[in-house]
Parts: sequence; structure tokens; C-alpha cells
Amino acid sequence: MLYLDDLKPGDRHTGGSVTVSEEDIFAFARQFDPQPFHLDPEAAKDTVFRGLAASGWHTAALTMRMIVDSPHTFAGGFIGMGVESLAWPRPVRAGDTLTAESEVLEVRPSTKRPDQGVVRVRVVTRNQSGEDVLLWTANLLVQRRPRADASAEADRRAAAE
Repeated sequence: MLYLDDLKPGDRHTGGSVTVSEEDIFAFARQFDPQPFHLDPEAAKDTVFRGLAASGWHTAALTMRMIVDSPHTFAGGFIGMGVESLAWPRPVRAGDTLTAESEVLEVRPSTKRPDQGVVRVRVVTRNQSGEDVLLWTANLLVQRRPRADASAEADRRAAAE
């Protein structure tokens, strides 16, 4: 579990991976984004996607799942405060295997709430060919290490030096 105090700009965390099936694409689209290019492979051939493509929101949901399932969890959870940017540079296709990597861009302890702060992160989701399929920059609310833990951590660091 990572606290605000454990994070610094440049830190990178990688989640697991997920392979997207045609049925996954259909199921998500039926419930949340029922457009022909997500539901009908034949109709999708005549669209900008030139074939069946997962909804961008499906890709975002899968990315969130990979982040949450990663061993690099934040104390208090992944609490979004807002998304600065979100882009889908390439479509996700049935059979694609996705991986997500986050990079800490900025860490700001709160001046009003000493028990928390904001971490600005950039998340990149790539397919099996290393192509970016999602680019996401967001601000997350992250808990600071409790005082007793912070003192013990400081003592541990001092002893290691």
C-alpha cells in the first residue's frame, strides 16, 4: 500500500494485463455504448474503425480494473478528483491484450488537510504491439501516512543511512 509520502515524480507502476474478447466487446456495448461499430462486425467494416472496436469507455474501465488490481495500491483507494485529459489514439480489437502503466507526474501535500494530498498521474494503456490505446492524465486524492507510521518510517530511513 502506497501513501502520498511514498510517491515522487517519475515513479512508474505497472498493472497486470487483460485480453479482450469479442464477447467482452459486445457485452459492454450492449449495456453502455450500443453503437454498430461495437456490436456488429459487418456494419463496423463501413465505419471509421474499419472493423469491430471496443468502446473507449470499455478500454477506460479495463484500465481502471488493471490499476485497482495492481500490487501498487494507494492507501484509501484510487479516488479521482478529475481528469485533465483522456484520449483513445487507437481502437481496441477482439484478441488484443492490454497492459496499463501509470507515472507519477506531481505530488502535492494538502495545505488544508494534512492527512492527504493530490497526486497527478499519467496512465498509458498499450496493446500487445506496444501501441497506445488510451492516454489518461488525472488527479487523485491520496492519503498521507498516519503520524505513528510516518515516525517509524523516518526512523527506519535514518537507521538505513
